[in-house]
Amino acid sequence: MVRVITVQDLRKLLKKLTLKTFMLKLIDQLRSDYARWGEFEKSPRHAIYLPDGVIELMPIADKEYYSFKYVNGHPNNPESQKLTVVAIGGLSSTKNGYPLLISEMTILTAIRTAVTSALASQYLAKKGAKKFGIIGTGAQSEFQTLAHFFALGTDEIFYFDIDAHAMEKFEQNLKPYGLQLHRCKDAQEVAKKSDLITTATAKKGHQKILHVDWVHNGCHINGIGGDAPGKTELEEALLKKCKIVIEQEMQSRVEGEIQQLHGNRIYAELWELAALKKKGRESDEEITLFDSVGFALEDYSALRLLYNLSIEHGIGEQLEMIPHPTDPKNLYGEIR
Repeated sequence: MVRVITVQDLRKLLKKLTLKTFMLKLIDQLRSDYARWGEFEKSPRHAIYLPDGVIELMPIADKEYYSFKYVNGHPNNPESQKLTVVAIGGLSSTKNGYPLLISEMTILTAIRTAVTSALASQYLAKKGAKKFGIIGTGAQSEFQTLAHFFALGTDEIFYFDIDAHAMEKFEQNLKPYGLQLHRCKDAQEVAKKSDLITTATAKKGHQKILHVDWVHNGCHINGIGGDAPGKTELEEALLKKCKIVIEQEMQSRVEGEIQQLHGNRIYAELWELAALKKKGRESDEEITLFDSVGFALEDYSALRLLYNLSIEHGIGEQLEMIPHPTDPKNLYGEIR
């Protein structure tokens, strides 16, 4: 039997636990899994680039579980009332290859992306930072804001989007949390007023969402929108001023902000901070950047946590998706 988690099931689980509890559990799971980076069989994701977007497969395994995610990225989808990113994923036993879980991962990806950013911010943002800025108030924005609020206590929020409706949506969704919400006139105002900035835009091409002369010393940046070849958000001059942390070098050099750079300007991979191999922020003056494109280990952590919690709370449906013949060599007998 395979446990299947639908959007409705995930909603039910989050209602039982609260989003805050789930996010904090996931940040602990991510920290633990990144700290044992060497135990995983891993590779850059397999991506097929198409005229309208990208479709990717993201696999990873340790000695106990194999996980995968199917995910797309189609920036023009909102014009036809479709999500930019949708995903499904699965978790299997490595002992016998049998699938254990199939799950929705559109919402789960948004949660794990935000929680990964918050984990990086715990290592790289200045202690006591309370002013969180976000440029781009689309589908990822509330998750990023809340993950940082829950994990770091950032409760003063500065934000901007070229779409006024997206900012109104952002404000309505966050109103129940009692945050101090400051709508800004442009991205420059967000940068100048924030201690910690997330850039979360979807437009293709080498964009310059954030400029070097906007960012003050001591700021931490999570760049999450630059996640494909030829798709970046930050001015090259800004990258050269940053202490840069990435997820996995081979993938990030193709897809991340660092595709703009020549030579080795990377300070660390995230696992090195989680495993205490390297320090995060070392002074209040340095500008730090988490150049995040999303890596399969984050999906593994999210799926493993979801699987355990769904069993604990009786969430999801068990479906017969694998035949169980009395004689394992008589598969044909299953259709007689």
